[in-house]
Amino acid sequence: MAESITVGNIYTGSVLKIKPFGAIISLPGGMPGLVHISQITNGFVQNVADVLNIGDEVDVRVVSNDEATGKISLSMKDVPQRAYAYSDDEEGEDGEQSYYYEPPVITAAQAASFEEKFKSWQKLSNERIAGINRRNKRR
Repeated sequence: MAESITVGNIYTGSVLKIKPFGAIISLPGGMPGLVHISQITNGFVQNVADVLNIGDEVDVRVVSNDEATGKISLSMKDVPQRAYAYSDDEEGEDGEQSYYYEPPVITAAQAASFEEKFKSWQKLSNERIAGINRRNKRR
């Protein structure tokens, strides 16, 4: 059945499970695929559950389909999404609730915070490497 899932195509699936590293999506035909946390949105995602919920209908692009192992890698980046939430204010053409997708917004403060944390980590890492190199030279 995994053979019918074509790399590059966009499919609509349902979120089956939320994992710390991504989400398992049920594709047409019941095939499961993985959307890695880095492939959920173009911004930074701290927690998959902040963006996706079990049962959400999402559109995904097939990145790879390993027929030998049956593993399917998916991406939601740059794929227009239908909805994660509904608006009580608006009704669709048929009188039902209209759906919208609002991707997580990365604020300038969050981006700056990340940059500062990264610089701090990089400085600490360089200091540790320098200490290891000094110890190795003594031996």
